Amino acid sequence: MPIDTRNPRLYLASRSPRRRELLTQMGIQFDTLAFRGGAREDSEVDETPHADEAPVIYVDRVARAKAVHGAKIAGWRRLRPQPVLAADTTLEFNGEIIGKPVDAEDARFILRRLSGRTHRVLTTVAVAFEGRLESVISVSEVCFGELTDDEIRRYVASGEPMDKAGAYGIQGRAGLFVKHLTGSYTGVMGLPLYETSVLLKRFGFPL
Repeated sequence: MPIDTRNPRLYLASRSPRRRELLTQMGIQFDTLAFRGGAREDSEVDETPHADEAPVIYVDRVARAKAVHGAKIAGWRRLRPQPVLAADTTLEFNGEIIGKPVDAEDARFILRRLSGRTHRVLTTVAVAFEGRLESVISVSEVCFGELTDDEIRRYVASGEPMDKAGAYGIQGRAGLFVKHLTGSYTGVMGLPLYETSVLLKRFGFPL
């Protein structure tokens, strides 16, 4: 069944408020498709990196798994057929995958590592529809200025880093840390608008 171009909608397989905001910015109508208990607790979309898995391979695998699983859920619930969009963001530092901090101490440790250094932010967007699955990746380089221990302590105490890859959100207070960015600002936020639009157009989704 083709996309209904008169009333185009998609399912967003993500709980991220930032991705909801960015889809709204694109003028896209969507329904949120939440996984039971959250993606981290669902074995079909396990975010645990495989041994020696490259960050680019990891982020693509997870995003595609989320889109496929979201499509399965839509089918099980007999929901209206429409594309399922999912995304995953990870941070790469010295070839290592840096995900979300497990606690405040881990967040402080991550931010101390990033202080005064350059890291890469990788976001893959995946779309599943009618048995078809495609993905695109956005790669950005972010350079932090030197952070003091007090700046890190106050930022972590705000709670903002706790659900974000790399322990920071560029759209929040951590925007003050960014000395230089090459790539996609919205990709660092979690949904690169250009790459997302290119992918949706491949499926015939009107924008």
